[in-house]
Amino acid sequence: MIAKTFMGLEPVLAKELTQLGANNVQEGRRMVSFTGDKELMYRANFQLHTAIRILKPIKHFQALSADDVYEGVKTVDWNDYLSLDKTFAVDSVVFSDEFRHSKFVAYKVKDAIVDQFRERTGKRPNISVTNPDLRLHIHIADVAPGKSECTLCLDSSGDSLHRRGYRQESVEAPLNEVLAAGMILMTGWQGECDFVDPMCGSGTLLIEAALIAHNMAPGLFRKEFAFEKWADFDAELFDKIYNDDSQESEFKHHIYGYDVDVKAVNTARLNVKAAGLTSDITVTEQDFKDFTQPAEKSIMVTNPPYGERISTPNLLATYKMIGERLKHQFTGNDAWVLSYREECFDQIGLKPSIKIPLYNGSLECEFRKYQMFDGKMKVFREEGGTVKTDEEKRQMAEKHRFKKEREFKKRLDEQEENEGADIRNFKFHSLEERKPRSNSREPRDSRGGRDGRDGRDSRGPRKFAKGGRDFDKKNRRFRHDED
Repeated sequence: MIAKTFMGLEPVLAKELTQLGANNVQEGRRMVSFTGDKELMYRANFQLHTAIRILKPIKHFQALSADDVYEGVKTVDWNDYLSLDKTFAVDSVVFSDEFRHSKFVAYKVKDAIVDQFRERTGKRPNISVTNPDLRLHIHIADVAPGKSECTLCLDSSGDSLHRRGYRQESVEAPLNEVLAAGMILMTGWQGECDFVDPMCGSGTLLIEAALIAHNMAPGLFRKEFAFEKWADFDAELFDKIYNDDSQESEFKHHIYGYDVDVKAVNTARLNVKAAGLTSDITVTEQDFKDFTQPAEKSIMVTNPPYGERISTPNLLATYKMIGERLKHQFTGNDAWVLSYREECFDQIGLKPSIKIPLYNGSLECEFRKYQMFDGKMKVFREEGGTVKTDEEKRQMAEKHRFKKEREFKKRLDEQEENEGADIRNFKFHSLEERKPRSNSREPRDSRGGRDGRDGRDSRGPRKFAKGGRDFDKKNRRFRHDED
């Protein structure tokens, strides 16, 4: 299988997969390949914090032309995956001189599938862009002049996995949930001290931190995954995974969010309430310039404005203020800052102990760690202080994958270059599918649901009531949906 992610998060995702029990874990560009069974595929969608999509390859072939793509796709027996009463959609990612337009490739895949059904039955399945019963993904990349490798996959996720489901409202330029989780996991924080975001926006970092601290599955709030509509969907197995909270842990500290914008504060509070995490997270209206030394040991992770989509009256002065607050009001703690402009980092005026390249959308950013200690670096080291852990040194070594003389204003096409995982070095594994378990539950309707509830599951209740959770786990919907 293939787990897609953002540039820079591959090592974090690989570690997550290994901990989940995946085999043959190999990092690529914007992706990690792995092997496992159906249960692992379900768990990967439900439990991974840093994956944006889980793909299951079903065909691997070479192509010299569009006709080769058509013929390669047509060799698949589509009766195994699709029927005339089901709909499908095709996504494509192309890195090729021969195949220059990804939409054209998607059309050829669609034509091959439709023509196979027409030749056999005289009828064809329909396309549904918004809510298909089967999502397909084809990746094409050149391996030699005039030769391209094609990997055709089933998309087991559906909507991008960053769409957790807890976000009720948003603010301008919100931080992607997958990126937020990746940033937190990079710090090594697992809930062993307080967590602070002094520029919290809609609260994404706060909520992702709470999920990590409690070891809660980020897919908890989603209404559905694409694999729930597959013909071999094992409802009993997924119910077991969905309702298993045995790995969740108690969080003994607290998470604090601040923002100068009252609208952002209200939005963050709404999202925190929807996630049922009000007992773990406190959001307060406060300017960063008024930030004071926390009473308890804390870690800070924050994403200040870059001056791109969000501007401030004096951007450089804002970063100078950040450095001043950290130096005087965050002593003895670690602060991590994600930003885009080198000149902004310069204004912080502090020496970072680590710089990790990350993409925030199409912006090539850096995630920098500042260790706030009293006195000079030499004394700090002599007293046994550690500036870089072995893991942080390894992360720094990853910088060679970014251009050494890069321009901070460089842009990438977000859809094709960043979110589209590069699977050119994926090794295709031919794995025998285990037979699907018998489903003793009620039959699902054509939309993948049960009991005729518009695709929503009749899952059993869960044993937790953290913070007056506003999410009805039994029916996989927020209670205010009924209003």
